[in-house]
Amino acid sequence: MGSIFDGFLKKRQKNAEAAEVEYINERDENLDKVKVSVKIYGTVQGVGFRFTTKQTADEIGVTGIVRNENDGSVYSEAVGTPEQIDQFIEALSKGPSPAAQVDKVVVKFDKNIEEKSNFSQSN
Repeated sequence: MGSIFDGFLKKRQKNAEAAEVEYINERDENLDKVKVSVKIYGTVQGVGFRFTTKQTADEIGVTGIVRNENDGSVYSEAVGTPEQIDQFIEALSKGPSPAAQVDKVVVKFDKNIEEKSNFSQSN
């Protein structure tokens, strides 16, 4: 007899696998700070994705924003060291929220992203 948590636990195990990450452009290796915009597709709205993304960003030490998009995706901008950004993208690709199912992550390096003093979530 199965537990009522079987479906949740199976989904959580599936989330341990990273989703496909697509890079739109190349990172400038000469910069101490990396700025990225990230679009996350899948079951990422209504599952605590923004909240857990903020928690993850705060733990890693990146600054930026996360928000829901009208097309059902989540958009984020982040600024940090190359190592911090790599760690942040990896976390997003796995889905920081246990209820999320990330299908694809699209990353664009963008030196024009405004630096924030912290990481915040909106809408």
